[in-house]
Amino acid sequence: MWRRRLGALLLRSPPSSSSPAASSCQRSRHHLLPTEEPLALNRLARLFTSQAGSDGDGGHSQKPFIAFVLGGPGSGKGTQCTKIASDFGFVHLSAGDLLRHEIASGSEKGELILDIIKQGRIVPSEITVELIRKAMEMSNANKVLIDGFPRCEENRVAFERIVGTEPDIVIFFDCPEDEMVKRLLGRNQGRVDDNIETIKKRLKVFESLNIPVVDYYSSRGKVHKINATGTADEIFEAVRRIFSSLRF
Repeated sequence: MWRRRLGALLLRSPPSSSSPAASSCQRSRHHLLPTEEPLALNRLARLFTSQAGSDGDGGHSQKPFIAFVLGGPGSGKGTQCTKIASDFGFVHLSAGDLLRHEIASGSEKGELILDIIKQGRIVPSEITVELIRKAMEMSNANKVLIDGFPRCEENRVAFERIVGTEPDIVIFFDCPEDEMVKRLLGRNQGRVDDNIETIKKRLKVFESLNIPVVDYYSSRGKVHKINATGTADEIFEAVRRIFSSLRF
């Protein structure tokens, strides 16, 4: 029941916004003055601020090897993340999954996150990053794969500030738009008229928000671009070559 409610809410666009992702990442901090923020948002921020760094046993002080995995909707990054985690021993984290799990837990944080989403607002980057930080700490892993995050420059800045580090590597699955459209339509069981316009909007949002993140990390020499056409096994051969050459 929790998952069905959250799925519906995450798919609902906030008022006067073309998509949740665009609204989250394009929102400037000065647009929401502290006195304007809803009660749930204030309470949630206080919870995360007061508990930051207090979760887990604190015994894992060495920074893990961090890999960001980026790619447009339909690029196949989720499938490839599963393969990377299995073959190379990474802990696989997804920001969307972490938000869903927090809500499903029935915790105070989860209830407040759900309230924010129900109000048509976007969960702030800082809160999503804090969930990622907590999951990394609790896993005590020395290799972490972060799937589909950061989605935009705001996410990137928040991650580096809160976690205190950059990723060691960024994998970008480069897939032509027509191929991503075809794959996404295939998932939707052929309901072309209902979905193609929405899919193309999602791809435009990805290009405008996520590509600057890829460009930034390219300038830092961290990006490995992979041709995401072909079968999942063919694509993974290119992935395997990259990860096999790394020292963790």
